[in-house]
Amino acid sequence: MNKKIMSWSIVASFAGFLFGFDTVVISGADKALQILWDSSDFFHGSVVMAMALWGTVIGAIFGGIPTNKIGRKSTLLIIGILFSISALGSSLANGPWIFAFFRFIGGLGIGASTIAAPAYISEIAPAKDRGRLVGLYQFNIVFGILTAFLSNYLLSDIGENAWRWMLGIQVFPSVVYTVLAFYIPESPRWLLTQSQIDEARVILNKINSKEDVQSIIDNISEDNKNTSSDENIFMKKYSFPLILVFLIAAFNQLSGINAFLYYAPRIFEEAGLGAKTALLSSIGIGFVNLIFTLIGVYLIDRLGRRKLMIFGSLGYIFSLSMVAISFYLSWTGMAVPIFLFVFIASHAIGQGAVIWVFISEIFPNHLRASGQSFGSSVHWVLAAIIPSMVPILFSNFGVGNVFSFFAIMMVFQLVFVLFMMPETKGVSLESMNLSLNKK
Repeated sequence: MNKKIMSWSIVASFAGFLFGFDTVVISGADKALQILWDSSDFFHGSVVMAMALWGTVIGAIFGGIPTNKIGRKSTLLIIGILFSISALGSSLANGPWIFAFFRFIGGLGIGASTIAAPAYISEIAPAKDRGRLVGLYQFNIVFGILTAFLSNYLLSDIGENAWRWMLGIQVFPSVVYTVLAFYIPESPRWLLTQSQIDEARVILNKINSKEDVQSIIDNISEDNKNTSSDENIFMKKYSFPLILVFLIAAFNQLSGINAFLYYAPRIFEEAGLGAKTALLSSIGIGFVNLIFTLIGVYLIDRLGRRKLMIFGSLGYIFSLSMVAISFYLSWTGMAVPIFLFVFIASHAIGQGAVIWVFISEIFPNHLRASGQSFGSSVHWVLAAIIPSMVPILFSNFGVGNVFSFFAIMMVFQLVFVLFMMPETKGVSLESMNLSLNKK
C-alpha cells in the first residue's frame, strides 16, 4: 500500500480517537458530577451527560456544509480546534451549564468528524483497500474509548477534582492532531468537484504513481459531469442509498451501544459489582472492543461488509438476550460483564467496523458529505435520545426490559442485512454510484 495514503489516512482517522475519548471520558465523571451539583436524574441525564451528544447532532446535521464548501482538510482542522477548546473548558467549569456548554462544543467536533474523516479517507483510498483504511477511523474511535476508560481508572483516586483531570487530559491529543492535520493534502476528488484539476493532479500523482492519473481524472470528471449542482440526497434517484444509510445508522444506536458506553460503570454496579470493580470491568470492555475492531478492519476487505454485519447481528441477539435474562434472574458475579464483552465484540466486528465505511461509499462525490451528514444525523439524534433516557428507563422499566428491547431491534437489523444491504467490497466509488442509482 502507498505509504503516503496510509500516513494521510492515519492522521485523518485520528479524529476518531478524539471522538472515542470524548464520548466515553464522561462515564468516569458521571456520578461525581451528579453528586457535586446535586442534579436530578432527568437534569443529569439530559443536560450534564447528554449535552455533548446534542452538540454531536448539530455537528452531524451541519458538518456537511463546511466539508463541501471549504474542503475535507479545512474541516478536519476545525474539528481539532473544537476538541481542544472543549477539553480545556469542561475541565475548568464551575457549574453544570458552563460544563454543558463546553461539552456541546466537543460534540460539534464529534459530529463533524463522522462526516469529514471517513469522506476524506474514502476519497484518497484505492477501492481494494478502502474498507480497512476507512476502518482506521473506527479503530481510532475504540482506541480512544479504551484510552478514556484506562485514563479514568488511573485518575480516579487522585482526589475530589479527579473528574477535572479526566476531562482536561484530552487537550494534549487534540493539539497534536490539529498540528498533524496541517500537513495532509486536500482530497483530490473534492478538488475535482471544485474544478481545481491541476491541484488534484499533483495529489493523484503522489498516490497513484503506478496508474494512469489522467484516466482516473477522466473517470471522476465524467461522473461529476453526470450530476447537477442543484441535486440533493432527497431526490428520487437517491432514495435507495438514502434508505440504506438511514437504516444502518438507526440500527447502530438501537443496539444500545452508546447507552452502554456512557453508563458502563453504572450498569456493572447494577449487576452487583463494586464501584472500583465496575471501572476495571469498563477497561476490559475497552480491550475487547479494540481487539475485535482490529479483526473487523482486517476482514472488511476480505469477507465484505455484509458478512461482518451478519456475524455482528447474531452476536448482538445472543448477548443482549443473555444480559436481559441475567437481570431477570438476578445472576450475580461476572455473568453480566461476560455477556457484555460478547456484546461489545459483536458490535466491534460488525456495526463498528462497517458503519462509517458503508456510509462513505454509497453516495456520489458531490453528495458524499451530504449523505454522510444525513447518516451521521440519524445516528447521533438517536445517540442523544437513548443515553439521556437511560437513567429514567432503568428506574421505571428495569434493566432487563431495556436490554430485551435492544435485542429485538437487532433481529430487525439482521433482516435488513439479509434482504436489503448491498455488498460494496472492492467496487470503485464511481461504479457504486452507477449501480445504486439503477435500483
